[in-house]
Amino acid sequence: DYGKNDQDPATHIATTRHASKKDNNDGTKCGDYLRGYHGTFLPEFERGFQCLADHNLTFDLQCAPEQLPQAAALCMLHPDVKVVIDHLGKPRTATTIKKKDDNDDNEKSGSFEFVKEELECWRTNMKEIATLPNVYCKISMLGYITPGWIGMPLEQQQVLKDLVVEVINMFTPQRCMVGLNWYIDAAVSDSDGLSENGPSPSEYIEKCMWFFEGLSEEDCQRLFCDTAREFYGF
Repeated sequence: DYGKNDQDPATHIATTRHASKKDNNDGTKCGDYLRGYHGTFLPEFERGFQCLADHNLTFDLQCAPEQLPQAAALCMLHPDVKVVIDHLGKPRTATTIKKKDDNDDNEKSGSFEFVKEELECWRTNMKEIATLPNVYCKISMLGYITPGWIGMPLEQQQVLKDLVVEVINMFTPQRCMVGLNWYIDAAVSDSDGLSENGPSPSEYIEKCMWFFEGLSEEDCQRLFCDTAREFYGF
């Protein structure tokens, strides 16, 4: 997942157990389980990962777009392990809010501005991993992409809608699922605290219906229920 820069270890506590050895080329420790062993995934992590299918378990993958090529290589080696990419692949800087002026702190003002290099990295790597039939994607935590999006005008929310539709086209509704990611409160669940605003569960479902307009009832059933039921074995 994201560190302070592209070279930093993963930020989630669950990955720090992989930082006990000197894995980087320069002999330093690294907690990035996907890139921390000479640019690829750690052997210790792969050994556990490949056991998931034997126990009828799946893997929720939370990573930065830059880590997706290594994730794709891992998933290709172990096609029996079902993997779902969390939070739309976390294109954190795919969109930013351009303020009307430097003194404007209102996150509802201004307009979206694409950071093309970041977006293209996400798009290229998501397209690659979407070709693997054992990899799915979760539509969740959209506020991590654009904090405070729920309070913005529809023309600005359209940017997120376009990204959601793009992912559905990559993976198809058969390998996409809606996730509320609900814990603590709406803001934390939606943006991990990057904004004070977030959608309630009912607001989020309503927005997803807007995202999915034009899809068949069968496809919507897949996105809201059937894909997750199939993936997790509910």
